Amino acid sequence: MSSPILEVAHLTRVHPTAAGPLTVLSDVSFTVARGETCAITGRSGSGKTTLLGLCAGLDLPTSGSIRLAGRDLTALGEDERARLRNDLIGFVFQNFQLLPTLTALENVLIPLELRGGRVDRDAGKQLLEKVGLGRRMDHYPLQLSGGEQQRVALARAFIHRPDILFADEPTGNLDADSRTVVEDMLFTLNREAGTTLIIVTHDPALAARTAYRIALGGGKLVHEERSGHE
Repeated sequence: MSSPILEVAHLTRVHPTAAGPLTVLSDVSFTVARGETCAITGRSGSGKTTLLGLCAGLDLPTSGSIRLAGRDLTALGEDERARLRNDLIGFVFQNFQLLPTLTALENVLIPLELRGGRVDRDAGKQLLEKVGLGRRMDHYPLQLSGGEQQRVALARAFIHRPDILFADEPTGNLDADSRTVVEDMLFTLNREAGTTLIIVTHDPALAARTAYRIALGGGKLVHEERSGHE
């Protein structure tokens, strides 16, 4: 296995509540290799999305450590974590997270705008062509179907060639036909870019397409397995 891009060690996250402390994650440890595809599975409330947010540096654990591309996220300040996200990470969300006042192409180019420097519009156009939206670059999100919006989100996630991409239920809001198209595009783009892909999903068929699968139950890692897929 190649060198790790993500190292999670003894991760615990406790939320204070009116009824007392609520342990969302407890002593979770795993390692994802550079270029690997990984699925995080588990029932609703098992801690999947919390784990994804911690791995992406969107939140900090109560205890334990997360090393992303060799950097200890728990040792970084909020601004440093934000810079790391802009440089290394791509995101795909269940509800697309497109800006309604921007066209498809403008939405795709957002990560480049955030990084500063030259904004490569041609790269954005090429990615939209790859996801089958070459004729819809000037359309706004409300003029696109759910599947088309998620394809815009895929192009946006890959525009800055991230080292690692986090996808939170990327096909959860799509019908069966759109789900298949988006899944295929996600894995194709990921393979071409050589990106590490981590997917949170409750869909066993989607999880089965990844090489490494971890299952959470009650905030704990209850199962993990590796295979030769994708």
